[in-house]
Amino acid sequence: MTRPKQDVETVRDLLDQGLSIADTARRAGVARATVRDWVAKGFDEVLIARTDGRQGADERCEFCRYVRDLSETSYAYLLGLYLGDGYIAPHPRGVYRLRIFQDNKYPNLIHQCAIAMNWVIPSRIGFVQQEGCKEITSYSKHWPCVFPQHGPGRKHNRTIELEPWQRWVAIERHPQLLLRGLIHSDGCRSNNRVRVRGKHYEYTRYTFSNRSQAIRRIFADACQRADIECRRMNEWTVSVAKRDSVEAMDRFIGPKS
Repeated sequence: MTRPKQDVETVRDLLDQGLSIADTARRAGVARATVRDWVAKGFDEVLIARTDGRQGADERCEFCRYVRDLSETSYAYLLGLYLGDGYIAPHPRGVYRLRIFQDNKYPNLIHQCAIAMNWVIPSRIGFVQQEGCKEITSYSKHWPCVFPQHGPGRKHNRTIELEPWQRWVAIERHPQLLLRGLIHSDGCRSNNRVRVRGKHYEYTRYTFSNRSQAIRRIFADACQRADIECRRMNEWTVSVAKRDSVEAMDRFIGPKS
């Protein structure tokens, strides 16, 4: 399979930043052998070979090309919400409905979700009251273009992998906003109380819980990129408990409201 032009440009930019071939391959989601081959051939030659009708399937959709120029900050945040508690439902005439759920207790999070949706794809935002939560919805033919992880079945029962352009936007450039979206959907900030040698201690921590190992890995990758220390808490949960890391996350997340 011929890799799209976007992948080549991402690899070239990462190498220009001084990253090794191994680190570049990992961050761009491209095999190391492919990266070495592009370096040997020269990026100008490789990019020329990918113009004039040789784009991948996603490049044939004009809207998919537009996706590359979306508001990156809104997209990184909305991606976190979608991975945590979002779903894309098909509708007649090729239309899709993005559905994201937020607890009724947090009207500010509902408002932030609606704003991000409208920035990514300008469309009328709907609100549906469910038991204990609010469903925020938006209709478009192109939600699968924006979130190529869309597919049948629950996320934890199928493969979830970010496209190279998604990793570049959400993990390399805006990991804090991706983490914000993930915590706002499937995470929380809470005080944990422990007893050590007869003394009681209390400290603040963040936890992110998701049954998908791949999505927990995305959370951990974003933490690493943002210099946040996280660790596995149990089978489905990752925690951030070190004081410096919690203070860092408080600067761009903080308590839900």
